[in-house]
Amino acid sequence: MKFTRILGVAAALALSAVVVAQETEVETPPPASATPQVSPDAQPAAAEVSAAPEAVPAPIEALEVGAGKATNGDAQAGAGKAIACAACHGVDGNSADPQYPKLAGQHERYIARQLSLYKNGERENAIMLGFAAGLSAQDMRDIGAYFASQKVIPGVADDTVIAEGPYADRKFYAVGEQIFRFGKADGSVPACAACHGPAGSGNPGSAWPSLGGQHAGYTATVLTAFRDGKVWGKDANANAIMAGVAASLSDDEIQALASYIEGLHNAADTPSADAVAAGQPQG
Repeated sequence: MKFTRILGVAAALALSAVVVAQETEVETPPPASATPQVSPDAQPAAAEVSAAPEAVPAPIEALEVGAGKATNGDAQAGAGKAIACAACHGVDGNSADPQYPKLAGQHERYIARQLSLYKNGERENAIMLGFAAGLSAQDMRDIGAYFASQKVIPGVADDTVIAEGPYADRKFYAVGEQIFRFGKADGSVPACAACHGPAGSGNPGSAWPSLGGQHAGYTATVLTAFRDGKVWGKDANANAIMAGVAASLSDDEIQALASYIEGLHNAADTPSADAVAAGQPQG
């Protein structure tokens, strides 16, 4: 009996040990991920930047005026080539006859363009066609450079009073000044100064011509032609801006503008009285 009880107690103790072992067994955690851990203090790797290849620079090409290629004009060379122009336009570009425009102080590119239009028949004038026919593109630039180096001699604005119409009792030049500087009050005609400058000196970069000091008779003739729809140039080479601008001008307004423009000038560019009296070319 004693031996049997001892065996029973031993078996009970062994069974208790197994149960305790099962209750206290700790599960083995799963293996750590293979992804490397990043320290919060670590700096991100710098991105690699590859410079884009530089664009091939645009080729430098000679200036074109419609009759071949040319470089910038040479005023000294142009002086000799412009001798043929003197009979109508004056030696220094200050013509005496108002039917011929003054060329003194006009921009080189503008003169070259007009000569090209005459040569190509895109600006109609039988006399100028004959003179321009034999000119190369470089000749045109040289002649333009010569006249651009001269100084225009302005005239005197007309202070005659307008007799009738919407501008009655106002002086021609005063009406012209208003339109030139501010345009027409109804907005149908923009200010001439917007393109041609407050002193009428134009814009050589955009090839807007210089107007200041031009003969009133010539300006009136050209403005009337523009009002009637005249366009210089053809197709892509046409410049229809002035036809649109002048469409709403009356006869009195054209005369007023022409008068104001004739007396318009930059005082600093006016040649001396002695030089004018002597008829010396202005440089």
